[in-house]
Amino acid sequence: MGDDAIDDVDEAILHALQEDARNISSGDIAERTGTSSSTVRKRIQRLESDEVIKGYSAEIDYQKSGYPLRMLLFCTAPIPERGEQIPAILDIDGVVSVQELVTGERNLLVTVVGETDSDITPVAQELLDLGLTVVDEVLVRSHETTPFGDFVSE
Repeated sequence: MGDDAIDDVDEAILHALQEDARNISSGDIAERTGTSSSTVRKRIQRLESDEVIKGYSAEIDYQKSGYPLRMLLFCTAPIPERGEQIPAILDIDGVVSVQELVTGERNLLVTVVGETDSDITPVAQELLDLGLTVVDEVLVRSHETTPFGDFVSE
């Protein structure tokens, strides 16, 4: 981040945005933080420009939206290339996320969603075509998230 370290107000802003960025206003956040709406807007702009806030997206329940299968593919890539592979992996149809892991043999975690096995199976082949080794496959029953607790203001 730039010269400005994240403080308690920034943390409260981040927590509020994680809870419900779509429905919370800068005025609502200002009330929580004891600051003004303009301060909140300026802080959000700084957090965005410093890429602390990387974007805003909808949290999709893939199962309810017609994609009941969620598969985690643990892959191995040559260490110098693993980060460079991420854009190509994200371009594969059905891939919804990629995580770069820094310890162990499994150094990439690819999450894929689909309607049927035939939607997910080709993804593994495309990963192999990129030079990755698929080490393990895990079918996920459910996936839930919560806002990061350390951003809660007391």
